[in-house]
Amino acid sequence: MTKQADQIDEATTDVPGIGDTFPDLTVETSMGERSLPDDYGGKWLVLFSHPGDFTPVCTSEFVAFEQRREEFEELNAELLGLSVDRVHSHIKWTEWIAENLDVDIQFPIIADDQGAVAQQLGMLHPGAGTATVRTVFVIDPEGTVRLRLTYPMEIGRNIDEVLRSLRALQKSDDDGVAAPADWPNNEKFGDQVLLSPPGTEADAQDRKAEAADDDELNYYDWWFVTRDQ
Repeated sequence: MTKQADQIDEATTDVPGIGDTFPDLTVETSMGERSLPDDYGGKWLVLFSHPGDFTPVCTSEFVAFEQRREEFEELNAELLGLSVDRVHSHIKWTEWIAENLDVDIQFPIIADDQGAVAQQLGMLHPGAGTATVRTVFVIDPEGTVRLRLTYPMEIGRNIDEVLRSLRALQKSDDDGVAAPADWPNNEKFGDQVLLSPPGTEADAQDRKAEAADDDELNYYDWWFVTRDQ
């Protein structure tokens, strides 16, 4: 039994959700062993799964992630793929991508040929054996799951949305605000952010008075206030 299979037997069956600490895992990748989430401490980690190597949608996604990799790195984020295949298959696949699509994949891919990691993380497609759905985990520098997106096997992911979500999470952490729909390109509010609603009547009155004196605050009601960036 492999190290990964041993880990899944001993690990909790609870799938990590938003706000949970990402489980400790030691995985083999196309670029060597990785300890998750410790090896990415101090950085954001974007972990994304694929049903298998040498499949059309997966290939298009790997190309798309690599083409945007520097944007992720500028946000202090690292990319980590996962596919239910062996390391040698990953290597041949990335070689094919380089030779035929002229894109050099420079992020590691977890080799999860028995599907143990995908099972623990809730990435398996119902009724499809070890095939994974297209799941994205965004994990913060403290190892906490902050976002989870899941697409069906037949639909490729939107990389813009992954980047937008990462920027929004970082904005929320840095400034203690929330991001409206489609931020920073909301049709009504543009790149404005939302303030958290007050918790008491006194705080609500203070918020109204604050908005009257601050041109950067846009007061709609005590619970709905936007702020210019």
